Amino acid sequence: MSPLRGIVRIYITFVLLLGGLAAAQGLPQFDWRNTSRFFLYLGMAMVSSVFKVRLPGVTGTMSVYFVFVLMSVTQLSLGETVVISICATVMQCFWQARRRPRLVQIGFNVSCMAVAASAAHFLYHAPLLRAWQLESAIRMGMAAVAFFFLNTGLVATVIGLDEKKSIWATWRGSYFWCFPYYLLGASIADLFSAVSGWLGWQTSLMVVPVVYLVYRTYHLYVGRLETEKDHAEQMASLHMRTIEALALAIDAKDQTTHEHLQRVQVYALEMAKVMKLSRNETEALQAASVLHDIGKLAVPEHIISKPGKLTPAEFEKMKIHPVVGAEILERVQFPYPVAPVVAAHHEKWDGSGYPNGLRGDEIPIGARILSVVDCLDALASDRQYRRAMPLDAAMEKVRSMSGTAFDPRLVDVLEANYRNWEKMARSGPRMTELAKLSTDIKVERGAAPDAGFEESAEPALALGPAAAAAQALDEQSAIAAALEVAQTIFELTQELGLTLTPSEVLSMLAFRLRDIVRYDGMAIYLLRNQALVPEFVTGEDSALFSSLKIPFGQGLSGWVAENRRPVMNGNPSVEPGYLNDPTRFSKLHSAMGVPLESGDGVMGVITLYRSDRDAFSRAELRVLMAVRSKLSMTLTSALRTDSVERANVDSLTGLPGIGPLFRYLEGQLVWARAASSEVSLLVCDLDGLRQINDSQGRRAGDEWISGVAERLRESCGSSGFAARLGGDEFAIVCPGESEAATLAQLGEIQGLSIGCVRFPGDGADAETLLAEADRRMRRNKRERAGGPESLAALASQVGDLTPRRSGASAAQSQRRV
Repeated sequence: MSPLRGIVRIYITFVLLLGGLAAAQGLPQFDWRNTSRFFLYLGMAMVSSVFKVRLPGVTGTMSVYFVFVLMSVTQLSLGETVVISICATVMQCFWQARRRPRLVQIGFNVSCMAVAASAAHFLYHAPLLRAWQLESAIRMGMAAVAFFFLNTGLVATVIGLDEKKSIWATWRGSYFWCFPYYLLGASIADLFSAVSGWLGWQTSLMVVPVVYLVYRTYHLYVGRLETEKDHAEQMASLHMRTIEALALAIDAKDQTTHEHLQRVQVYALEMAKVMKLSRNETEALQAASVLHDIGKLAVPEHIISKPGKLTPAEFEKMKIHPVVGAEILERVQFPYPVAPVVAAHHEKWDGSGYPNGLRGDEIPIGARILSVVDCLDALASDRQYRRAMPLDAAMEKVRSMSGTAFDPRLVDVLEANYRNWEKMARSGPRMTELAKLSTDIKVERGAAPDAGFEESAEPALALGPAAAAAQALDEQSAIAAALEVAQTIFELTQELGLTLTPSEVLSMLAFRLRDIVRYDGMAIYLLRNQALVPEFVTGEDSALFSSLKIPFGQGLSGWVAENRRPVMNGNPSVEPGYLNDPTRFSKLHSAMGVPLESGDGVMGVITLYRSDRDAFSRAELRVLMAVRSKLSMTLTSALRTDSVERANVDSLTGLPGIGPLFRYLEGQLVWARAASSEVSLLVCDLDGLRQINDSQGRRAGDEWISGVAERLRESCGSSGFAARLGGDEFAIVCPGESEAATLAQLGEIQGLSIGCVRFPGDGADAETLLAEADRRMRRNKRERAGGPESLAALASQVGDLTPRRSGASAAQSQRRV
């Protein structure tokens, strides 16, 4: 018995008082004239009390000494009967007990037996029944019925109250089966009572073998019940393992969290209690809450994990999962109706659901409950295509669909209880974690499939005929639009082919693509070490997208890379890490992603973002698909060239040399011509480097060069490009609008001569601009008449400009280059 609760204490106290009253009433009536018969019956009752059988479903036991109690009822006084029942009960409590009983348990059992024995004795000897001249056998049967119901009923009640179970279910399952044995005991007691009247009370000893026979049949019957119970538990365990195995199969295809399943189960089972579902309906609902999506095993994985809205064709594939799920579960042959619940869990109250268009009460109650609680938890959970809603907002959404999608009664019940049920789901014990299947291993054996390999490994990315995007236009308008898009794409790819570095390729793409596909933000991710890293970001939320590192296969862009399929009008917020901080807010609501591929597979993803919902059209997707092949080839070449350029870095300063400077400047000139903007080129020279080397040593001169290089890198910022031309000469390329700020920072460095030119006014190509900047730098050097006022002033710059870069900052500087 668990620690007693208030109502249990009150009930036990009440039974103890009844037992005390029964004993107080019976003991004064003890008849000392029949002590020999009393001690014989007492001995036989205490011996038979050790013949115990364990009751099914509870921790209690029952013995056959009740036969001798009934015999005492017929032949002994009330006091003797009460004493025999009490002594036999105490013997039963202690004999071969698994654990020492507590005093309150002994007192309760003794009280129950005293009350039952007193009631049986009173009923058997009732003057009214004798006045009616009822036969002894009838009175004995009535006494046995009263004895049985009082004894078992009082015990079943305390068990039900203590364990929070149904009292009726506890009594029916654990005690009612032994009622025939009490009637048999009553027959034996009445028979030997009659025999004792003829042959003497000593013949009562003959009842011992009969009682033992009753015990053996009693024991065998209980053993059979235990065997059937064990079999039922094994079958229930088998069904549970089947459910877990099927849930594991679903998890391998659709990465649904165990917490989601747990919450759905808690909500569904609690609602089943409120709606008073039968046991079979409740067990079916419990299994269906885990297995309702098993039919998704028949749906292609790229549809299940798609981080965007489904196309009509994809939705047709998705709609088969309730039918397939029901067919799978029918083969399991559950002992309760799971398949009908799974088949109907996407039906709607107004008949607009699928697969059969059921409406109202035609939908099984389990399916109606499952659909409404699953919808609430789905809205309040992160999904591939959107972020989770707050629980209250999700409930409001469910409420808005009452009477259309969901049973209004169930919505009312859910709305009244969902906060409490959510607390129960979060505070309750977690579901058993299912073992992860080996979906990520690589199987080394197997040279080729039996049917051979496909001739082309190129993934299918066709989006249908070109006319599908222009179906709302007439034929002439569709042709004109297609020609205009084709011409724009041709011009774009021609210009992209002129550039070499990744920054040039991506900058030109961002500028030219805006003319044909409107976007508010753009991110181009490259695949590095099984993660998508932003290589180029522009527009809205650039800072957020620049900080992302998207694992391969996760989020919208990760899905595009893994499946080599485009996504149109997906949700930008599902990108991992994009809006993890609840204080962040984004205006972007639509995303369109396309994979970039090279000969070695997927190399990255280009993703466009827009603030409107469902903002991108299929025509815009076709434009992006047409651009991607040329972009992928050009970007592959640029990355290959860039890897070579990264090796051409000055070891002392970490700045690139003159070759990368020329290529970068040429790319910026291409961009400036297209955008009608300006580019500035600054050439710098250190005055007095030879004097520093001669007076303080070459090490001091190197430190000064490194310090000046760091200051140059900082002055040009993220929008500029710094390079070392050789010796004590440097160059900076920056946008025209940032020239003044850069010159102001360079002016703080003493001993620095500067020449500045601007495209297009001072030259049309890189060679002309560099030559003119060098000439102006030397003129500035002459005008400075030898540099600093004194060698001491110049020497002081060495300490001020000593590089303070750590290894991490140096590596970061090289990445900026």
